[in-house]
Amino acid sequence: MSLIFAKLRTLEHCSGDDMADEKDIISDVYDTAKSGGAEVLYDKWASDYDADTAAKGFRLPGIAAGFAARHIPLGSGPILDAGAGTGQVGSCLQILGYDQITGIDISEAMLAEALRTGAYEAVKRQVLGEELSFADNVFSGVICVGSFGVGHAPPSSLFELLRLTKPGSPFIFNVVENTWVEQGFPDVMDAIDAAGTWKFVEKSDAFCPYTNGEEDLLTRVFVYRAL
Repeated sequence: MSLIFAKLRTLEHCSGDDMADEKDIISDVYDTAKSGGAEVLYDKWASDYDADTAAKGFRLPGIAAGFAARHIPLGSGPILDAGAGTGQVGSCLQILGYDQITGIDISEAMLAEALRTGAYEAVKRQVLGEELSFADNVFSGVICVGSFGVGHAPPSSLFELLRLTKPGSPFIFNVVENTWVEQGFPDVMDAIDAAGTWKFVEKSDAFCPYTNGEEDLLTRVFVYRAL
């Protein structure tokens, strides 16, 4: 799910040069859908991101960690948190007893925040939608939440993330219910089904990832197993 939607609401309280600056960044993300716009936004947002999302009751990282705990046995091996941001998912996983977590994200500033949590064995700047610098079948679980929204990682990212997932291991991700069809996710997921490289395990009902507002923004978590 694109966390930019939450940031957009906060722009109503900005004024003057700050408002113009923020609107320029978001315009770049939506109008061009290029990774550079998202990177600039998240670099600027990194220091306030946790506070901003906590104020809205952002519960997606905890829910994602819950799905991971359901499907990834403790001690099974390295886990990839793709689109790790400030490390909220990794922090939840650490509390649940997981280690060997690698975080990747487009924003160096976000990754710096993630590293400070102490939950990550390693962090690396990588761009979802491009080739990722990992060997095939290296992770015992791949989690990607909060990264698939308008102007963010494209649905083609699923192919590359699945490549990194060990056969038999879970791949957990979410999509924005309001936009995932127009973004092209069903077509990509159908193509992966046809290729026979994953197996459907479960999906959540659509839910609001915030407990404080944003009622019109829904998301859904999917779990597949790599084959």
